[in-house]
Amino acid sequence: MTVDFEPAAHYDRVTAAWGLLLGDELHYGVFERGDEPLAEATGNLTRRMADAADLRPGLRVLDVGCGTGAPACDLAEAHDVTVVGITTSQVGVDAAAGRARSRGLRDRVGFELRDGTDNGLPDATFDRVWVLESSHLMPRRDRLVAECARVLRPGGRMVLCDVIRRREIPFVELRRRTDEFAVLRAAFGNARMDSLAEYAALAADAGLEVDRLDDITEETRPTFARWLENAERHASDVVDALGDDGLDQFREGSRVLDRMWAEGTLGYGLLSARRPARP
Repeated sequence: MTVDFEPAAHYDRVTAAWGLLLGDELHYGVFERGDEPLAEATGNLTRRMADAADLRPGLRVLDVGCGTGAPACDLAEAHDVTVVGITTSQVGVDAAAGRARSRGLRDRVGFELRDGTDNGLPDATFDRVWVLESSHLMPRRDRLVAECARVLRPGGRMVLCDVIRRREIPFVELRRRTDEFAVLRAAFGNARMDSLAEYAALAADAGLEVDRLDDITEETRPTFARWLENAERHASDVVDALGDDGLDQFREGSRVLDRMWAEGTLGYGLLSARRPARP
C-alpha cells in the first residue's frame, strides 16, 4: 500500500477510521486512575490542557490543527469562549463544521482551511492559542510557534500538548530500528519528535514566557491498550476504510509506541507559555 506522508493527505485518508480507533476527540488520553474508558481519558487531557490555558468566558481561542472539531466544541461549551479552528485537511474542516452545527455552536465555533506555520491571520487577535497533537507533523516547528506568538494579544497564552522525544537516539540505534520507525510513519504520518526543552526554547525565541512544562508520559501510556481494543472491536469497519494493511500498520504502530513509552524513548508533554503584557 502506498502511503502519502503529506499531513493533509494523511489526515484526509485516515480521519473516518481514526474516529473508531482513537475515539471521538482523536487524541491521547490522560488516565488518572488507569482504568478509565478512552472517552473519559481523552476528556481528562482536554481539561488538563484547558486548565493550563486558563480559559475564561469571552476569550477568543485559536485551535491549531483542530482535527474534526471535538475539543473546539467542548471548549466553547464548557468555558464560554469563541474558537476558530484551523487545519490543512478539508475533510477535517467539513467534519468539524458539521459537528459545530449539530451541537448548536455555529455562532461560537468556526473552522477554516489554514496552515499553522503560515496562518495568514492578523497580529494580536487571539487571547489563547491551543495546539493539540498537531505540531509533531509540522517540520518547521519554529514557524509554528512564531505564528502562535504573533497572533496572541499581550498577556495571551499558548498551550501545547504533543508526543515528545525523551532521550537522544544515537544514529546506530536509528539505523537498527528502521523498520519500527517505518511502521510509525505508515500508521501515523511523517512525524518528528522534539523534547519538551526544545519546545520551550522555541517558545522563548518567539518572545513567550514559559511557565509550565509537564511530562505526562506515564499517565498517557494506557492509551495504546485502548486503541488496540478499538482495533479489534471495529476491525471490519477499519478495513473498509484503510484496507487490511492499514489496520495491521495501526496495530503494530500502537505496539511500537507502547514499547517506546515503556523504555523512555518517546512520551508525552504539555507546555504553556505567556506573551508578556505591554509595560
